[in-house]
This record gives sequence, structure tokens and C-alpha cells, in this order.
Amino acid sequence: MSRKTLDDKDWQLIAALQADARLPLKSLADTAHLSLPATAERLKRLQAADVISGYHAQINLEAAGYPLQAVVAITVAQPHKAKLIAALQRMTEVLECHHVTGSDSYIMTMVARSIAHLEQLVGSINGYGETRTSIVMSTPIPRRAPRPVLSKDENN
Repeated sequence: MSRKTLDDKDWQLIAALQADARLPLKSLADTAHLSLPATAERLKRLQAADVISGYHAQINLEAAGYPLQAVVAITVAQPHKAKLIAALQRMTEVLECHHVTGSDSYIMTMVARSIAHLEQLVGSINGYGETRTSIVMSTPIPRRAPRPVLSKDENN
């Protein structure tokens, strides 16, 4: 399966699951105007193709004890990259880490209980390279589901 083989029904199922991954099969079928067996088969196909790679709970970070979120960029020399990644994997406060192009090596999202906790977290990786930290003040566009890929004709 490739993105070109995803049709409107697939995208309807994906959007419904992004909004609520706990929807019962009947609700998903109703959303996409499909039978229960057809819906189950599509979901199985989307999972087998790794289009749907998991189902997750969305956590309110502040309610979970992490009122502070930061984006941390780090520039790391090649010999230290594997050790940094190993250290980041052990840090439960690192929510995600992206290997990027440009002047930074990695950009990650971290959560912290306080400014002092954030300082300790960033301090624990400073030995791997130069860091730059930005505190998240708000999130006007939270993580969201992708939309269907439009063909060149639909973009005009």
C-alpha cells in the first residue's frame, strides 16, 4: 500500500481514529459508510501497511505533573551521537527527538516539573554538545492528523 492507494474511506477512518482511537468498530464503519467486515478489513490493511502504526492515549502534560515543555536543539560531533541517543532514550522526560539537517544535529521535545528540573535535564546533555533551549509558552496548533495527499490537478 502506498499513499496513492489510500482512498477517501481510508482517510475517513484515519481521521476518526486520530480524533478518538477508542472508537468502536461500529462507529468507524458508520463514519466511513462501510459495513463492519469492510471496515475491519481496511483497518487490518492499514495496519499491515504501517499506515496506522499504533494507538495512543493523549496525555495532559500539566495534569500528569509536567507543567513545563521545552524544545531543545543540540549540535553534536559525530563520535558522540550514539552516546547522546542512548542517554536520551533513558530520559523519560524526552518525548521525541528528531535528527535534523542544518546547524543542529538533533531537536527534541522535553517536559519538566520546574525550571530547576529543566536546567538539570539540559545540563545532563550539555557534555555532548552545544544546546539551545526554547520554553513552550503555548501550542496554538497541537499535533494533528495529516490530510489526504492531493494530486497535482487538485492543487490548482
